Amino acid sequence: MADLVKNPIDNLIVVGDRVLIKPKSDSGKTRSGLLLPPGYKEKEEIQSGFVVKAGPGYPIPLPGDEINEPWKKKEDAVNYIPLQAQVGDLAIFLKKGAVEIQFHQKKYYIVPQHSILLLERDDLTID
Repeated sequence: MADLVKNPIDNLIVVGDRVLIKPKSDSGKTRSGLLLPPGYKEKEEIQSGFVVKAGPGYPIPLPGDEINEPWKKKEDAVNYIPLQAQVGDLAIFLKKGAVEIQFHQKKYYIVPQHSILLLERDDLTID
């Protein structure tokens, strides 16, 4: 039986309303073919990348399930308002609200949902 190689990113748990984004790789050229200096892309205010992981969303209280009987267990279930961002989406976000991290020699951004300006999803169908 072959060993299944687990992706190290699977060990990360994104918390709350944040998403983990892998920056989109650029060729370092403009559309017309002009070469850009190293570091030019990092200085831009708006970045883009692919959503690798997404947090559960915004926690909300459970609706009025007050426990009046002391012998009943209170469940620790938490409800969430889910995020719009999903794994695989192309996200355009404000770099000012993002935190840059290095994980296994790769650059990622941790971005709160409110810093995401636009999502592009391939399987989106419009009626």
